[in-house]
Amino acid sequence: MSVRGIKGATTVERNTAEAIIAATSELLEKMVALNALDVDEIASAFFHTSPDLNAEFPAVAARRNLGWNGVPLLCGHEIGVPGSLPMCLRVLLHVNTDKR
Repeated sequence: MSVRGIKGATTVERNTAEAIIAATSELLEKMVALNALDVDEIASAFFHTSPDLNAEFPAVAARRNLGWNGVPLLCGHEIGVPGSLPMCLRVLLHVNTDKR
């Protein structure tokens, strides 16, 4: 079994807790479905947001909406590079799997 990294990203409509949680939930649900993942395969998730998203931790969506209570989660901010994509939410999933 190997640990694989799966990266995903989306933009958020506005800097509110509700918008961040909704965008995070949608992104995670799509990533799980597209990669045929079981929550038990997810070793950890690292969320990072552009500096203009700070109304809520994206990890709240994973715990509250998806029930990822046993998955280690971490949130951080990206470097505020001029010209970078605003209102951006990214996630890196570490997955224990035999899949390629």
